[in-house]
Amino acid sequence: MADDFELDTDDLQRRMDGAIAALRTEFASLRTGRASASMLEPVQVEAYGQMTPINQVGTVNVPEPRMVTINVWDKAMVGKVEKAIRESGLGINPQLNGTIIMLPIPELNEERRRELTKVAGTYAEHARVAIRNLRRDGMDQIKKAKADGLSEDDQKFWEQEVQELTDRYIKQVDQQLETKQAEIMQV
Repeated sequence: MADDFELDTDDLQRRMDGAIAALRTEFASLRTGRASASMLEPVQVEAYGQMTPINQVGTVNVPEPRMVTINVWDKAMVGKVEKAIRESGLGINPQLNGTIIMLPIPELNEERRRELTKVAGTYAEHARVAIRNLRRDGMDQIKKAKADGLSEDDQKFWEQEVQELTDRYIKQVDQQLETKQAEIMQV
């Protein structure tokens, strides 16, 4: 029965890809001193009785390196969008110009840059933990199959496969963290 055991490495890989995608999303929300439309992705606006992503109530543009603009489609929503940005914790002070909200991105000082690199490190550690948890799930499946009669050679083979997959994804997390920290510290 256990001789035909095959670990679903595709599922493990898909789930690890999910951890990497979540890390990218968290990194995108970190301000680097340059304007980016992705920095507004976590901001939600109460629109028509429900929480809505900001890009669904207006057009988000980056006309210059230190400016993000939001052209709000519905005039009645301008105040709510402005309020959502102020309360988002991004540290940006919106300026109104009719239905256009301008977000000037201030320079980051050295202390704030260091804080942001620590936050990036925390995000990366969460991703590593998620990947290690998936590794543990895979190893548990192998142990269960071993109890059902999986040969020791097969067990070692599958454990090595899971470990190589884990190492590859942890390396990706480390590379992305390095890139993000360099981006944050760049003046």
